[in-house]
Amino acid sequence: MVTSSTFSPRAQLGKTVRERYLADVSKAMVEIGTVVQSHLTELVIEPAMARESQLRRDTWTAYKSAQNVWVDLTLKVWRDCLGPQREAKSSASMELGGMELVGTEVVENKILASRMVLAVNEKVISELDDVRVRLKYLEKIEDLDNRDLMRPEVLVLLLVEQWPKSGMSPDAWSMVSPVVQRVLIERMKLAYKEANELLVQNGILPVIELKDRVRAPRSIPGGFRPAPRPESPPTGSGQLPTDQQGTESGSAAQRAAGGFFGGRLGWRSGAPSAPASMPGAQSAPNTGSGSTGSTPFWKSSGASGGSERGQAYSAAEETRMLTAGTPLARARSRAQGVIGQLKRIFSSNVGSDFAGTQHYQPSPALAHAISPQVVAARYAEGGTLYEDFSPAGVVRVANDLRQKSTELKQKAETKGEKATIEIVALMFQAILAEERIPPGIRVWFARLQMPVLRVALEDADFFGTADHPARLLIDRMGSCVMGFDGTDVQSGAMETEVKRIVQVIEQYPETGKKVYQIVYEEFQKFLSKFLTEKGSTQKVVSVAQQVEQKETLAIQYTIEMRNMLQDMPVRDEIRDFLFKVWAEVLAVSALRKGSKHADTQSLKKCATDLVWAASAKPSRADRARVIQDLPNLLLRLRSGMTLLAMAPSEQEGHVKAISDTLADAFMSKTQAIPQEKIDAMAQRLSNLEDFVSDDIMGDLPLDAESLEMMLGIDASAIEVVSGGGSKPTAAMLAWAAELQLGAWFSLDHNSQITQVQFAWRSERKHLNLFASTNGRTFLIQGGRLAAYLQAGLLLPQEEEALTVRATRDALAKIEANPERLLV
Repeated sequence: MVTSSTFSPRAQLGKTVRERYLADVSKAMVEIGTVVQSHLTELVIEPAMARESQLRRDTWTAYKSAQNVWVDLTLKVWRDCLGPQREAKSSASMELGGMELVGTEVVENKILASRMVLAVNEKVISELDDVRVRLKYLEKIEDLDNRDLMRPEVLVLLLVEQWPKSGMSPDAWSMVSPVVQRVLIERMKLAYKEANELLVQNGILPVIELKDRVRAPRSIPGGFRPAPRPESPPTGSGQLPTDQQGTESGSAAQRAAGGFFGGRLGWRSGAPSAPASMPGAQSAPNTGSGSTGSTPFWKSSGASGGSERGQAYSAAEETRMLTAGTPLARARSRAQGVIGQLKRIFSSNVGSDFAGTQHYQPSPALAHAISPQVVAARYAEGGTLYEDFSPAGVVRVANDLRQKSTELKQKAETKGEKATIEIVALMFQAILAEERIPPGIRVWFARLQMPVLRVALEDADFFGTADHPARLLIDRMGSCVMGFDGTDVQSGAMETEVKRIVQVIEQYPETGKKVYQIVYEEFQKFLSKFLTEKGSTQKVVSVAQQVEQKETLAIQYTIEMRNMLQDMPVRDEIRDFLFKVWAEVLAVSALRKGSKHADTQSLKKCATDLVWAASAKPSRADRARVIQDLPNLLLRLRSGMTLLAMAPSEQEGHVKAISDTLADAFMSKTQAIPQEKIDAMAQRLSNLEDFVSDDIMGDLPLDAESLEMMLGIDASAIEVVSGGGSKPTAAMLAWAAELQLGAWFSLDHNSQITQVQFAWRSERKHLNLFASTNGRTFLIQGGRLAAYLQAGLLLPQEEEALTVRATRDALAKIEANPERLLV
């Protein structure tokens, strides 16, 4: 039955918005199809290993016929999302009372999509949140439907699902996902912007206020708490009234359903639970947004709205949030919220926005006062304001900078310049008040205030984004030094590096944010060396690198030998020995002597000889050869097992099982294996390293005893974390992969809580090393690390970046006394 509401102005506008959005992303999909073809063509031309080159050619060939199919299928399923929601049902699952039976392929698609959605959300979150709030207000709904194409997770998952349906290999997705992601981000951001403009043109929340984003407490499920809007634009032709009552929910319902990927990506049900009282389970204000312009906030003339979001969560919602959204994602969301709040502050007090992209120079008097020459003249001989690295010296520096900021505001010519000076000054006051940073480091941080002020005045991105290089640099240095003892740092390598970075920034004032990006990358390199240069840690890292290489080779050798023996009639006893013992023998030999060493090649040939000896021997010549070669074969087998430090009794067990099988082969009680297959196996084994890949194989079988036995070292200094936690979700695996070196955590292991610093990650990301202040080291496999993060056994000391906390502290002072911005 068609109701009158179906054709109401509100419903029609909502439909129009979605149709225009679909048209925009459909154009993007056609563009993606072409861009992927060009990208694959470039990959085919690039030099690569034989195996990789062949895979690229196969993918390129397959895509030529699959391109149009993939594009058409994606456009079709996107269009289907505009149909009635109640008729939509996933063909990939069976829903039974809220439960789903999901195939492996579906899960893999969701994981692939979730990785892309993380990146897309981070770039489009501002415009997306505005669209979400306006559509909820327009349609009087609590949140967008789980199948609404306006949700990035819906659009991306459908796109990924069509890739294998078009005939493409799922393994080839990794080749094209970066270019797909890049185009999607660019086009979706524009599509959301146009959707917002269309809604605003029709009178839907021209200015989004705080109460529009905050979720109102509900006493009755599904109910709304009326809240009259203070103003409403006049209703004219083609516009909808905006003076109706109703407060929309924020993103809490979405988070309770499993974060950005809840519902559609299947993380809502079955996610391991965690206590809601755990650290990090805090309500997270989300992003606010405002209009964009082409000039910095202190130069622009138009005002724009923007605000922050605050949320209140129940214990159940917090538990789901811990497993569906990581603290890293929540920290990014809060950072966007701070930026949104900053926009609102400037919009209401200064009358301008800072969402510009061009670079401008401050007024002449102010530019002269903050010039490097004038600033440097005030430094003491050692390069800081005063030769005092004590807490009292930090206070003295802070007071001096406060006075200097007041003087600079008197030289400023615009409200925007005064506001910029004040907010930067308050940020650095908060940083200098951070007692966990050693005083010797804080006095060097103080010297960055003037260079950062120059960047903030000239570059709108410093306040407009959370990932400006200057912010990232301060955040990175601050997070790394919070766990150090001040007396150790002052004369150490860390303080020397901080001092060097500050001086480099001062030497190149004309480069803007470029110099910050350069020294940020240099600090990352310094950090990777600094954290592992201590004697004990360096030794553990060396051992861990060998462990990863050996275990990865063993796993890969096992896989390759399984493939080689798949169609051969080889006894299970021989198969088990080759897979469980000899693959590890080859890995250890390759690690110690090299894959092309004569001893390693001899051990590879031993595997082929064993397979030949275990096949039926009907001819007298073959039996004579077995009798002649058997002693040497058994000797080489014992030699390989000795390489693993295998006990003599265990060696005898393997030798007996092999001897029994060879005896049966001698009497033709086993099946014959064609000589050409054995020759092919020998050829492949001799060049086995050309066929193995560097893909992550999952957690490595690791314990302290195996370290000592394999490498002959004392592993008492290494605490191997091999148990604990539950199977991590895709979000937790992504978070574990993004942990930054130098960050501090609280580790709960064996009922002991230890403060640790993330000191090293192996090349293939199998192993992670955490070092404590008392000299203990903890070696954790990749999957186990994600499990510990999920279970709350490994908690970050800080979920919020240093500059974000400083900005939040500054905003609190400004909101308490707005006049200080312009005085």
